[in-house]
This record gives sequence, C-alpha cells and structure tokens, in this order.
Amino acid sequence: MRRIIQRLIAAVMLSIGIVAAAVGTSYGEDKVVRIGYQKYGKLVLLKSKGTLEPKLAAAGFKVVWTEFPSGPPLLEALNVGAIDFGNTGEAPPIFAQAAGAPIQYVAYEPPAPKGEAILVPKHSPLKSVADLKGKKVALNKGSNVHYLLVKALEQAGVKYSEIEPVFLAPADARAAFERGAVDAWVIWDPFQAAAEAATGARTLTDGTGIVANYQFYFSSRKFLNANPSIVEAVLAELSAIDDWARGDIHAVAEQLAPSIGLSVPVVEVALKRQSYGIRPITDAVIADQQQVADAFFALGLIPKSIKISDVARKPGT
Repeated sequence: MRRIIQRLIAAVMLSIGIVAAAVGTSYGEDKVVRIGYQKYGKLVLLKSKGTLEPKLAAAGFKVVWTEFPSGPPLLEALNVGAIDFGNTGEAPPIFAQAAGAPIQYVAYEPPAPKGEAILVPKHSPLKSVADLKGKKVALNKGSNVHYLLVKALEQAGVKYSEIEPVFLAPADARAAFERGAVDAWVIWDPFQAAAEAATGARTLTDGTGIVANYQFYFSSRKFLNANPSIVEAVLAELSAIDDWARGDIHAVAEQLAPSIGLSVPVVEVALKRQSYGIRPITDAVIADQQQVADAFFALGLIPKSIKISDVARKPGT
C-alpha cells in the first residue's frame, strides 16, 4: 500500500524537493512551518489572506506553502518529512497510518455529507446505487469518496468486488465521465458542483445517511512534539478564517474561483454544502474514523488493522 501511495505522488515530489532546498538556502537559521494545502478549502483561504505569516513571525517562524492535487500525496509528503502540517478528508489518513506515516490528527471540521456524491451522466439508465453492479466507477483511490462508494454499495446490497473501480484523479475522471468511458463517478466538491453545472450529471446518492465526510487537520508527530504552540497558532488562524468564510460565502467564492478555474456561482453551490468550524478531536470523531479504518481493513484495502486513537490528539494532550 505504501508503494501505491508513493506512485500517486511521483509527479509532485520533485517540486517538493525544490521547495525544501529553497527553504534551506533562503531562510538560513529561521524556523519554518511547511504547510501542505489543496486548491479548495480553508487552508488555501488562509494562504491567500496572508494573516498567518505575521502571527508566526513574532515566534520566529517562516511559512512555506506547497500545493497538492489531493489528500494521499499530501500525507505522503508529511510522511517523508517534506511538510509539517496539512489537511485531508477522512480516508487518506487511514491509508497513511496503515503505511506507518507519523501523522497526528489535531482538529476536524464537522460532517458535510452533501459535499460528495456518486454521479451518473444526465441520460444514464442507472437509477440507483444497486444499478452499479457490474459497472465501471471512477474515483480517486484513497480519498474520501472511496469510503462513500464502499458504504453506499454495502447499503444497496452490492459487494465492492461486484463493481469495477477505475482509479483516476479528478481531472482525468471528469474526462472519462464525459466521454462515456466510465458509468459513474464518485467525486467531491467543488468538482461535484462543476460536473452538475456543466454536464447535467445526476446524483445517485450523496453522503447523507451513509458517511460523515469529515475534513481533518494533521501535523507530523515530530513537529507537533517540538512546536505545539505553533500548531495551536495555525489552528487559531484557521478558526478566524472559518468565521469569516461562513459569514460571507459570496466573497469566499469570488476569492476561490480564479484559483480553481470555476465560476463563482458553481463555487457558491459547493461552499453551501460544506461545513464550518475548526474543532478539537473528540472520542466520537475517533469512533467514526475507526469505522472507516475497520471497513477498509475488512475489504483488504489496507494491509493491517489500525487504531485511530493511537494518532489522535485530544484536548489537553
């Protein structure tokens, strides 16, 4: 499984190495927190607002940002020491922990089950999840939607082995979906909203009543142990950005739209389906995440059983 995840990040690791080298030569003895982010979410808003840098400068820290195409390569970068902090959905850390990555859950966002869905083309004959039996289903391996597919099939009485998963990154999956190379596409926002708007894609089901669709924030164990106050400062700034975002969705959409290449109305649809709040890890969240891990182990998607509580930092710890 480690080799699979590493193959997912082959295209981005060179750029990470270049950034790491630049950090060493440009900042000298300054301390650095290296943050991994994706094109969509609270971290990219924090980066664009520029409020974190002055906060951490007072503590003698510089901030270096590295963009990733999805959660699995972001966590592999954390695993190999290329970044110190980042966020993903609920599935990537399961694969990362099973591969031995030294991750620590430090915060989460509340469930957003409408922010991911199983889509079919507008004129597809498929009407329900049960109709996916024997069909080709595109998804990003190891992402949140992997768990949505597993649980939706289970709820519909279809075995995971009875569908043909086609593992593709979002851009490639969109192309395959549009040309009819796959029968369905399991995807998250804002790609979900974009496909609905551009192609008239229909939703067989979203995550409602099936999965939580959490977003988690992580630090490397080494960085957290050495710099707990810096991690707390990052989370505090994220909370401030979150407060602003929930109060002005249109402004957030205007800020995000150019970077992700989508229209403001499409981004607004996605933003209205996401959740808000940056919260400390709780026993209930750990229990939910353990269910994801247990499901993946039962299906043979991870090589060993894992305990989420081993890598979750709760308040006061």
